[in-house]
Amino acid sequence: MSTAPWLIAGLGNPGPEYAATRHNIGFLVVDALAERAGVKLARHKRAHALAAEAKVGIPGSMHRLVLAEPQSFMNESGGPIKALMSFYGIDPDRLIVIHDELDLPFAALRVKFGGGDNGHNGLKSIRRSIGTGDFLRVRAGIGRPPGRQDPAAFVLKPFASAERSELPTFVDRCADAVESLVSDGLERTQNLFND
Repeated sequence: MSTAPWLIAGLGNPGPEYAATRHNIGFLVVDALAERAGVKLARHKRAHALAAEAKVGIPGSMHRLVLAEPQSFMNESGGPIKALMSFYGIDPDRLIVIHDELDLPFAALRVKFGGGDNGHNGLKSIRRSIGTGDFLRVRAGIGRPPGRQDPAAFVLKPFASAERSELPTFVDRCADAVESLVSDGLERTQNLFND
């Protein structure tokens, strides 16, 4: 059994202008996990990321985590994630990436292992950097843009007001799914959380 921690990487774009956008839901989930664990993210000494070490579980069955938010832009997320994996000795099967998903309705959640990138530039960058797409993903649904709106513009817009009222519950559910993946494994987490 691996003694390496789990790397929990939320995807987003750095900077206050992106903080409340759909593309940044990965950051929101990592922030929620950090708050639960009572830790604060800080600049990592070897990776262009904010990171914090944390533990989840129950006494006697605690799991070590590295919570991380790459501070490169979304399409270059792979570099910081690869640097963190190298620093902590983490293999891809202990990487959980939380990202926005256009192909799921808002507040729908799917957990999966591996698969394609589905046009997501953050996932493409990670696959390119670490040499595989075989890692766990928490796919947080943000829905499709209305009408003919460009998906690239849509993901960089803030959540609609109706969505904002549901967002805290959805972020908590995504954080629960991450903790379940670490403690209970993929199959049980899929059974509990996949919409």
